[in-house]
Amino acid sequence: MRPEDEVLAAAAARADALARGDTDALRALLHPGFAWTSHRGETFDRETYVRRNTGGELRWYGQTLEDVQVVVVGGTAVLRCTAVDRVEADGPAEFRMPMTQTWVRSGQGWLCLAGHAGPRSV
Repeated sequence: MRPEDEVLAAAAARADALARGDTDALRALLHPGFAWTSHRGETFDRETYVRRNTGGELRWYGQTLEDVQVVVVGGTAVLRCTAVDRVEADGPAEFRMPMTQTWVRSGQGWLCLAGHAGPRSV
């Protein structure tokens, strides 16, 4: 499998873990130094991100990645796409927004090191 396809598979597994609320699977795909910036400009470390997305007031139903572009340079990859998030937050909602993720190759496979989503377009 090409490295670009491996990164895409890891990103899909991350989206699936969000939808299932699977804390262990999500944590396993995030680098210990993980950092995320939300579409609201909030920043989260790995544990805060996992807690807020699997045990908080936000309920995930799914995330689809559209128009995906993956560039791999050595052991680092950048994934850019449009994310379509289906969530429950004060009622069902669907958000569309640009998203960028940085992935690094490790002994456990590809791990998401950092990401940014937004601004929200719908």
